[in-house]
Amino acid sequence: MKRQKSFEGSKPTLYVVATPIGNLQEMSPRAIEVLQCVDVIAAEDTRNTMKLLHHFQIHTRLIAHHMHNERESAKGIIQLLEQGKSIALVSDAGYPLISDPGLPLTQQVIKAGYPVVPVSGSNAMLDALVASGLPTKHVLFHGFLPSAEKERIRELHDLRFYPQTLVFYEAPHRVLKTLKNMLEILGNRDICIAREITKKHEEFLRGSLSELSELEEELKGEMVIVVAGASESCEPAAEMPMIRDQIHRYIKEGCTTNEAIRRVAKQYGLSRNDVYREFHELN
Repeated sequence: MKRQKSFEGSKPTLYVVATPIGNLQEMSPRAIEVLQCVDVIAAEDTRNTMKLLHHFQIHTRLIAHHMHNERESAKGIIQLLEQGKSIALVSDAGYPLISDPGLPLTQQVIKAGYPVVPVSGSNAMLDALVASGLPTKHVLFHGFLPSAEKERIRELHDLRFYPQTLVFYEAPHRVLKTLKNMLEILGNRDICIAREITKKHEEFLRGSLSELSELEEELKGEMVIVVAGASESCEPAAEMPMIRDQIHRYIKEGCTTNEAIRRVAKQYGLSRNDVYREFHELN
């Protein structure tokens, strides 16, 4: 067992510091103080973080720590801790490690025996959740779904029976495709799309998946999608057009129905029995 008392002792420390997701007035006094007092700031994008530091007149040394170098960078940060230096980890916006780099680093720092201390602040997932109007007692945060539709469909199938409120991040150019996939697989549930959180154009779109998947306007900015969990009154959709169409394509190519179902189940990473049952219910 490793026991950490964050405000006792004087060991070099890794601080995980949340930064504003848009509105700089949400930068906490403690976060400013930590960034001023540490020896080094490890940033996801040093150019982006430099703007934040300039705004708050913070002159601490910056190093890069991002998804492409995080394992190698972690070794260097451990060496800095061994030299008696404290480090602050920041992402481009919001909380590090939440769909952002940092997990391998924190694991290695803990293994090396140094404290990992959180410094609270903005988080897009929590902001969207509390303003969504959907239940907050039990929540499953999934982060980003895969960009490839096949993998996205597979993950949504894995989530369709969860009763918890589901929270996703999504890029604006994929949001409508993702909503259509959700409608096909999860059924017509209540959802909320939150975009540009804490910024001038902050907006919440609340309604059903069928309503919001028909949006014709182009939505901009980073998105958070909050979706009601599964319930008796919110069954998964009976119709799965893409899966059905793929089965029919294989049948036209000469496959038997059972062989077509087997191939589609393997293609989408689904249970063969589930695909068989869904297909025959559709017909």
